[in-house]
This record gives sequence, structure tokens and C-alpha cells, in this order.
Amino acid sequence: MITVVWRFEPKPARREEFERAYGRDGAWARLFSRDPAYVETILLRDAVCEGSYLCMDKWTSLSAYEAFKEKHRAEYEALDRECESLTAEEIRIGIFED
Repeated sequence: MITVVWRFEPKPARREEFERAYGRDGAWARLFSRDPAYVETILLRDAVCEGSYLCMDKWTSLSAYEAFKEKHRAEYEALDRECESLTAEEIRIGIFED
């Protein structure tokens, strides 16, 4: 099992849209759920630092995640471009194994 971890700072006026897009049932989770190797997405809001979020996407393996990104590259990139307007900052923290 792997977890892809991102840190985001959504634009204040777009926070609700950001939460909808990146949440458990959001646009990213719907895209990922096309693949049986996708497990879940977890979106965490920082309780101390307002406007800071962690997003964690869980997959059965790194190879499955990479294969998904390759197979759905056009859709992944289109959604990424669409969601860029929601955030002031986006940083991939890393890909972690259980």
C-alpha cells in the first residue's frame, strides 16, 4: 500500500470548491475510482494553521498508481489544470509505503 501526500493552500475565496474537488467524493476521487487499485482519498484541514490542508490518496501499489497516471494522463492533466485556479500553493510531500 502507498499513500501519495500533498499539501495545499487553497485560495480563501475558493476554499469550499477546493474541499469539494479534493474531498473523499470529489473530482479527484471520482477519477481515481475508475481503477480497482485505488483505495481512498483523505482530505485533512489543519486545526491550527488556517487554510492549510493535507490530501492523501491511497493506492494498492506504486506501480498501480503510476500505471493509472499513464493510462489516464489526458484526464489527469485536464483536471489538474482545472483545479489550479483553486489553490495558492500545491506541494507534493511524497509517496509513502505502509
